Amino acid sequence: MKAAGAPLSKMMYKDQGGGTRGGSDTVQGETDRVHIVAEIGLVLYPDCQLSAIYGLTDLFRIASDIAASSGASIPPAIRVSHWRQEGDAIVCTHDSAPRPRHALSHVITPPSIVLPDRMQPMPHLADWMATLHRGGATLCSVCAGAFVLAETGLLQGREATTHWAFAETLASRFPAVRVDVDRMLIDDGDIITAGGILAWTDLGLTLVERLLGPSVMLDTARFLLVDPPGRAQRPYGQFVPRLDHGDAAILAVQHWLQATGAKEHGVPMLAARARLEERTFLRRFKNATGLRPTEYAQQIRVAKAREALERTRKPVEQIAWQVGYGDPSTFRKLFQRVTGLAPNEYRRRFGVVGGAEGSGPAQRLDSALLPA
Repeated sequence: MKAAGAPLSKMMYKDQGGGTRGGSDTVQGETDRVHIVAEIGLVLYPDCQLSAIYGLTDLFRIASDIAASSGASIPPAIRVSHWRQEGDAIVCTHDSAPRPRHALSHVITPPSIVLPDRMQPMPHLADWMATLHRGGATLCSVCAGAFVLAETGLLQGREATTHWAFAETLASRFPAVRVDVDRMLIDDGDIITAGGILAWTDLGLTLVERLLGPSVMLDTARFLLVDPPGRAQRPYGQFVPRLDHGDAAILAVQHWLQATGAKEHGVPMLAARARLEERTFLRRFKNATGLRPTEYAQQIRVAKAREALERTRKPVEQIAWQVGYGDPSTFRKLFQRVTGLAPNEYRRRFGVVGGAEGSGPAQRLDSALLPA
């Protein structure tokens, strides 16, 4: 997104006062010093829900305050900035931790207070978000914010959620998006969508867990008296891909693997997509992601299998085939190696469809909020 004749790089990180920004990993205040683990940008588009903007701002501040009480010499914190379009510029209007430069790692489009058919097109914001995504930022939406996110084109072929009342409109306007409104939140690694108009709490807590850890997330949920998201208390870590490594060729391959479910991951094909020689591709992929391509593909497939086990009654054999494994025995061995549990045991512990009443994660998480 840019004005005629104006370089995009000069338009993306403009402050309301006209200055450009940048920074380091720490912020030194009068009485405290913190380590900024991420900068989350909240998008103030026309007719967006301001309560979500300010609620998320408060949620991330509360989480950072809780993290600061951990006793670390340089406690972690989340930086929050607000962005809106002014003319052809995307302008920062609020910054919780001003620094010389911005480094947006996450961007959130909040709900709208008008129906989707009254939301105006936002191509400049969509271009800005797509550019940040190519640089490694994770894009997120809540409720009708999915319509803004979908304008980037990055939801094509992917599962996404929105408010149940808007599902038909989203599917009609963006037919390549696989709309699933049975789920409150869909975490697809580099893109996260949340459903209801108040689902910003689910999204906010999901990001807090990812950035500051599960204990901070649970303490934040207790303080706010809201239920933690369904993933909160799992004893097994999620696959969170590294997207901020700065290698554009590898990042493009990561995005393609995520969007396609990593069903095809042969090194010759991936190297060709990256336009690199195979040995160079393997070295750069490992340096950027910390994993070999096969390991990375396995993590994506297992993550999608976890969701299917949690959310559906499909047989394990069918799930194995859907995520790309023709041999269920191979899938079971790999799943247990990655998660520490056999697929059926994982479903018994974490499934929210079927099984004994009150045994799923939602019930256990509700009880976690009750006083001891």
